[in-house]
Amino acid sequence: MSHFSTVKTQIRNLTSLKAALSDLEIDWKNGPSAVRGYQGQTHTADVVVEQENHYDIGFSWNGQAYEMVADLQYWQQPLSVDGFLQRVTQRYAYHTVLAETEKQGFQITEEKNNQDGSIRLVVQRWSA
Repeated sequence: MSHFSTVKTQIRNLTSLKAALSDLEIDWKNGPSAVRGYQGQTHTADVVVEQENHYDIGFSWNGQAYEMVADLQYWQQPLSVDGFLQRVTQRYAYHTVLAETEKQGFQITEEKNNQDGSIRLVVQRWSA
């Protein structure tokens, strides 16, 4: 019986996911690679975060989004699972917005990190 749990996310862009993890100073490994679990079980993931206890966290494409895969019984991060996903998702959204605005010809003119943890971005586009 597998000990792996999958947690659905709204993460669809691998580049933004990797940038988000890097922003949070979370070391990650490019996949496809094995997520290590209970009694030597493995699960293949596109991005793997190795934990010191040898029970990893992975992000795997399910056809629609990257879901998080881990043996949650052996979670070894400073934040809870929800806290971890909230931080990753916020940074993911930030990088997705940056990429989309750049694609559409906008530039960031102001960026402010608010005390509540939110990020305020002001973008503009010059037209000829």
